Amino acid sequence: MSDANSSPPFANHPLSVNASVRASVQRLIADADRLRVTVARDASGVTLVDAGIAVTGSLEAGRLIGEICMGGLGRVELAAQGFGDATAGWPTWLEVRSSQPVLACLASQYAGWSLSASKEEAGGKKFFSLGSGPARALAGKEELFKELGYADPIAAAERCGVLVLEVDRVPPPVVIEKVLRDCGLAPEELTLILTPTKSLAGTTQVVARVLEVALHKAHELHFALEHIVDGVASAPLPSPGADGLDAMGRTNDAILYGGRVHLTVHGPDEAARALAKNLPSLNSRDYGRGFADIFKAAEYDFYKIDGALFAPAEVWVSSLESGKTWHGGRLNLELLRGQWLAEA
Repeated sequence: MSDANSSPPFANHPLSVNASVRASVQRLIADADRLRVTVARDASGVTLVDAGIAVTGSLEAGRLIGEICMGGLGRVELAAQGFGDATAGWPTWLEVRSSQPVLACLASQYAGWSLSASKEEAGGKKFFSLGSGPARALAGKEELFKELGYADPIAAAERCGVLVLEVDRVPPPVVIEKVLRDCGLAPEELTLILTPTKSLAGTTQVVARVLEVALHKAHELHFALEHIVDGVASAPLPSPGADGLDAMGRTNDAILYGGRVHLTVHGPDEAARALAKNLPSLNSRDYGRGFADIFKAAEYDFYKIDGALFAPAEVWVSSLESGKTWHGGRLNLELLRGQWLAEA
């Protein structure tokens, strides 16, 4: 990141992630029937989009929600694998790209806003979710925003916000009230999109985080984020899991063992080379097993899992200065097929 004497790299940035995504949110709502999602308002007037709790949802809804998570600064596309031996690959992939990868992925898409309510506050059952999407940049509650220096510059006349929650129930009023308060929004200005991981849309929008996972790992490796100028990524899209744990395992595995990322960067060749070498998931001591099994072995405690595991499988890094490209890691589709494919 920037040195201590300089301003944060994304301070006073002119792009608004909430304004940029407004049209996509409107499209999700307008096409609700086609996308198999439902739209309602809570008692206060907040818009709630159910993309998989009481409805089936769809891959297309998940694709669009993936773009919404990126603040309108990225593209997510479904692609059929049309190459090679069908006995070695996977039929459906997601392709993700952004020309503003740091803002799209870290200032918007990253699920970094912790939202919780006690059993008493939530009406009998504790509530917890990590909020992702553009409204994070209105609240600015995470340390990451101090490092980036980014605050959404949306004009008062356009003020709106959207947050995506990977949950299987509607957030309790106390959580919704917190989001409104921290974002400085009126109820009619906030949209909450609810996507259980085990739903079609939920699985899709999580796998669509393949580029974001690479950006987060680059941040963990202390690579200068302002030097990352473009990003393209892909990952295989599994069918949703039978339950929450299975779904979480499949979506993580898709990125850890099937994610491929190409970053274009500024800066010294040595920094780019080191990023390609150190970023891939195979650098982790936990690499080589399905994520659900790793999570069980860690007694369902994320903090017991080696942090190096949370990365895409394969990374390519190209330098704008020297024109050189470095490569690290590899895809492990054999492991994925063993996890996902049933015998005929």
